[in-house]
Amino acid sequence: MAAPIAASSSSPPKPPNAAMLQPAPYLPDSTPAPNSSSSSSVSSASSSSSSTASGSTLPDGSRSSTFSVDDSAATATPASSPPRPHRAGEVAWLPIRAASASAPLGPRDFTLVRRVGAGDIGTVYLCRLESEGSNSKSSAYAMKVVDRRALARKGKLGRADAEKRVLRRLDHPFLPTMFADFDAAGTNYSCVVMEFCPGGDLHSLRHRMPGRRFPLASARFYAAEVLLALEYLHMMGIVYRDLKPENVLIRGDGHIMLTDFDLSLESTSSPALDDDDDEETGMMPIPACFPEVHLRRLMKWRRRAAPPRPRPRPPRFVAEPVDARSSSFVGTHEYVAPEVASGGGHGASVDWWAYGVFLYELLYGRTPFVGDTNEATLRNIVRRPLQCPPLLVGSQPHAAEAAAARDLISRLLDKDPRTRLGSRRGAADVKAHPFFRGLNFALLRSSTPPVVPPPAALHQHCSTKAAAPSPDVQQLFDQF
Repeated sequence: MAAPIAASSSSPPKPPNAAMLQPAPYLPDSTPAPNSSSSSSVSSASSSSSSTASGSTLPDGSRSSTFSVDDSAATATPASSPPRPHRAGEVAWLPIRAASASAPLGPRDFTLVRRVGAGDIGTVYLCRLESEGSNSKSSAYAMKVVDRRALARKGKLGRADAEKRVLRRLDHPFLPTMFADFDAAGTNYSCVVMEFCPGGDLHSLRHRMPGRRFPLASARFYAAEVLLALEYLHMMGIVYRDLKPENVLIRGDGHIMLTDFDLSLESTSSPALDDDDDEETGMMPIPACFPEVHLRRLMKWRRRAAPPRPRPRPPRFVAEPVDARSSSFVGTHEYVAPEVASGGGHGASVDWWAYGVFLYELLYGRTPFVGDTNEATLRNIVRRPLQCPPLLVGSQPHAAEAAAARDLISRLLDKDPRTRLGSRRGAADVKAHPFFRGLNFALLRSSTPPVVPPPAALHQHCSTKAAAPSPDVQQLFDQF
């Protein structure tokens, strides 16, 4: 697994010339906010394409990952699209519809407030519509600015294009909503407007918890919402491949939004109803030569003597991208699956491994196989057995839930992808685990989240009295 180490830049793009910046047709789309940390890059050869992945633990505890694919395909032509059912009722759509009624949205329709994050393929700014003025209660949006020429030089243009392809297909309560997508005409800059999440991410929220870990009930809630998001992605034939707390944002209502899809693997899926419960009936076969009169008597006796049969389980919805295969080395080191760390091919099971690491970190405050270096972490993932210490809980009912959580983690972190929980029926198997017993997934979006950002948090982010923006933001202000 020896691989060269190379530093990658996360500096924001330089703004284009003002005379070249013109509005273009928009496409309602959605883009996640990237991490604001810098990253180191670990490259590994792939049998089908050249790719790199990176992941490192920074002084503040954050991690990042990068991936690049040689791609010379042209950018898709933007087109308009109405809001989709799950997020169509959002208040933030109203000013977007009003502003775009007469002409497609462009850069000059937005006012940048401040920079909120920078990643390997773009920079994210908090913004609001120019038509709403400086009203402190105006809808807040997040705008991601991507310099396509810079990405092409670094061989990462394919990542941005893959992310947009994925985002254009999404329609789920726990996945991003894209309000507008436009290019600055005559430049290499592409802008995406999405919803702003004032609650930060789960990684930052965990660090504010006592002991830097979530209570069992909170971890169960966030894990359940992430599970529904993964189920939808797999139903769409998308392997996420970058699950970690930094990529789970907290909306204004306290529910989660999964972000960052530039590492996703696109495949196909065949949703179906599976009524196989894997249970033996215990009935012995009856020889065909048995006399008919005795056969009727024997069957009647069996019906009387047999215990009442349990009610059949309802069919379970199964949608896994079973044909998804890749040999690329992608992801964050602490979250990659053993089959990735060992340099082999992988499929959708890598998401269930990462889900197990994700749940482990929420409950224990650390990842299970982290080492002193990235190389040591990869060795631990492949060789070291999983250790799940007892969780500290106060009462006997919580002790049973803690035991169920440890069992779920151990089954998800099975080093053999063929026997890993979720490898056969995907999210259906994970949902059926005792850790989620009694949880109504259908009503989860109507439940009260463990933490709800106060209304003042959003207004504080949009305050015009905030500190002066950095030079790169001020330059973009001048252009927009």
